[in-house]
Amino acid sequence: MTLQLVIANKAYSSWSFRPWILMRHFGIPFEETLIPMAQETTHAEMLRHAPSGLCPSLRDGRIIVWESLAIIEYLAESFPALAIWPRDKAARAQARALAAEMHAGFGALRSQLPMNMRRKPAPLDLTPEVLANIARIEAAFAAARREFGAGGNFLYGEFSAADAMFAPIVSRFHTYEVAARLETRAYMEAMQALPAFREWQAGAEAEPWHIARYDVV
Repeated sequence: MTLQLVIANKAYSSWSFRPWILMRHFGIPFEETLIPMAQETTHAEMLRHAPSGLCPSLRDGRIIVWESLAIIEYLAESFPALAIWPRDKAARAQARALAAEMHAGFGALRSQLPMNMRRKPAPLDLTPEVLANIARIEAAFAAARREFGAGGNFLYGEFSAADAMFAPIVSRFHTYEVAARLETRAYMEAMQALPAFREWQAGAEAEPWHIARYDVV
C-alpha cells in the first residue's frame, strides 16, 4: 500500500516541509494530500487524518503517525537501506540531538520569522532573542560540518534527516536575508539546489491561498 503524506500549505507549513523533502529526496513513494490552513473546514479535515488535528501526518495502511520528527523516525525504521540518519554512530547521535533541538526550540525565530516561501527576500530588524537563536543555529551547523561533514555539502556529509529538519530554517534565512556566515551560506546554497527543495518552492509559489499573519512585510 502506498504511503499517504498529509500536509498543509507549502508556502507556510514548515512542519509539513520536513518529512516531504526527506521522502522526495530519498525517493520514497507517497501520495500527497494537501489541506489548506485557515479555512472553515481545516481542523475537521485534519482530524480525519490524525488525532492531533494538525499536519503533517503519515498513513501506512492502518498505521497513522503524526509530528514531523516521529514521521521521520518511522520512515528510517521502515526503510533501513536508506541513510536517513547518518551511518556513523557518533554522527547519528549528534544529528538526532540537533533534530530534537530544532523540534523543541528556536521559538523566537519561528515567531518573528514565519516561513513564507512566496515573500520577496528582505531583511527585518531582529530582536535579541532571534539573534541568539540564529547564533546557536549557526554554531550547530558549523560543529556538524567540522566534525562530520567532510564527505559532502550537508550537515553530516550527505543529506540526512537533520537537513530535512532544518530545511525551513534555510528558507527563513533566505526569505529574511539573515546576515549569515559564509559557511552557512554555502550550506544554504546546497540545500536550495536540491531538486526536492526546488519542487516544494515551485509548489509554494503556485498556491492560491494567502494568510495575513504569515505574510510579514
